[in-house]
Amino acid sequence: MIHDPWKDGLARGWKAYDASTFDADRTLECDVAIVGTGAGGGTAAEILSRAGLSVVMIEEGPLRTSSDFHMVEREAYPQLYQESAGRRTKDKGIVILQGRAVGGSTTVNWTSSFRTPPETLDYWRATFGLHEYDRAELDPWYAMMERRLGVHPWNEPPNPNNEALRRGGEKLGIPTEVIPRNVRGCYNLGYCGMGCPTNAKQSMLVTTVPTALEHGATLISRARAQHVVLSGDRVTELVCAALDSSGLAPGPHTVTIRAKRFIAAGGAINTPALLLRSNVPNPHGTLGTRTFLHPVVVSAALMPETVAAFAGAPQSIYSDHFLHTQALDGPIGFKLEVPPIHPVLMATTMAGFGRAHAALMAEFANVAVIIALMRDGFHSESVGGTVGLRGDGTPLLDYPISEYVWEGARRSLRTMAEIQFASGARSVLPVHESARMVTSMKEADEMIAALPMEILRAFVTSAHVMGGCGMGADPARSVVAGDGRHHQVENLYVFDGSAFPTSIGANPQLSIYGIMARNASKLAQEMTGRVPEPIA
Repeated sequence: MIHDPWKDGLARGWKAYDASTFDADRTLECDVAIVGTGAGGGTAAEILSRAGLSVVMIEEGPLRTSSDFHMVEREAYPQLYQESAGRRTKDKGIVILQGRAVGGSTTVNWTSSFRTPPETLDYWRATFGLHEYDRAELDPWYAMMERRLGVHPWNEPPNPNNEALRRGGEKLGIPTEVIPRNVRGCYNLGYCGMGCPTNAKQSMLVTTVPTALEHGATLISRARAQHVVLSGDRVTELVCAALDSSGLAPGPHTVTIRAKRFIAAGGAINTPALLLRSNVPNPHGTLGTRTFLHPVVVSAALMPETVAAFAGAPQSIYSDHFLHTQALDGPIGFKLEVPPIHPVLMATTMAGFGRAHAALMAEFANVAVIIALMRDGFHSESVGGTVGLRGDGTPLLDYPISEYVWEGARRSLRTMAEIQFASGARSVLPVHESARMVTSMKEADEMIAALPMEILRAFVTSAHVMGGCGMGADPARSVVAGDGRHHQVENLYVFDGSAFPTSIGANPQLSIYGIMARNASKLAQEMTGRVPEPIA
């Protein structure tokens, strides 16, 4: 039986409440109110509460712990993801996977942990005036969070899905490397995307949020941050809706938080939406703009051997070759990784329908997949998307895909097919409604060159959302400063991936951990007059 530390903590008196059970309005006062409990919010909550500040964490999603994680897709997606893992862009052309539970996306991600690439930091300094954002400044923060969260290269043999990428790359002279993962005592199950049932994944759910609670913080789950109230250049309170028993719709009660400082850390899409609903000053029209994904395209292969890509560490091998060989101002670069393959995930991702789709599903155990994550935001023709609001105030991301990005999608589909054939695939299928299974690279070249690169034909997805509240030295081109403070609102901060001025070209969780640990520590020092002790 796996021990669930939440049961002990709640029995000891952790102040964790489910707002859907409230029978009256609530008002709380604290030093710092934090919206979101993911990589940014969870990190900030630990640092600030350990510094002796009173902290209230607001989470829209439910509290679900290892006792609730049964490695079952039909349970996990509705409980742990935004819009039941069905969040899409305005034109329905991109599927977006984001977490929605205590721990945010860290509860459901696949554990890949990369520092911000140096070329990304160089670009931020040169383009956005973030002069303090260099490796000398940030590496100690990354190192601290790597120690805190057990980040280390995965030292077990890769599962066959990852091994196919390594093997194919080796035969073609494409270098691959081992992915660092934030795990301790991992059982190598392969169901990371459904919540870790063994508490091996060092998500915010089992690390920073419990530590914050141990230091007196308060957690309110199933509470949706509706808007902040402004008085002059300061926020005076945060108004939240206590959700109903479904955890989806607002119930009859509100939760109001009064604080000295307010941190928005609900993730890119939700954080810009909160500020838009609040009519936060936006004199230069930057709020919600330059929201970036890593647009992802997918290539599937049928292997002669059993792959069983649902088992073993989901991501353990990667290649940055096609990032390193592309200049930032040239054709778009892409990172190569593999995803896990589970029945519902595969069935909803693969193109086609009817007999052809059923025939592919019948080969489930022999399917290997590679994904290409495109590095958006560094070129004049990759301007990202814009977060807006629907009529009911919920967020919506408009993300037109430019010809520049489509060219990278076509190029990456060809590259992935070549790697898959080199790895021994008997056939390859780019995930595109007009594609067919091919058995040679010659066929693949001809078919991929002719594929119409259009939304709803090419399958595009992303689990990485960044920007919308971009950092920068110039208020005319950014929403917040390099320390996360809003340019126009004195006591409002953004501590999540929405502060990134571009995509980063790597899985973003460690970048968020390190950068927001730095910014939260600066805030703690400002509020207490003391340098906070490093967390470990």
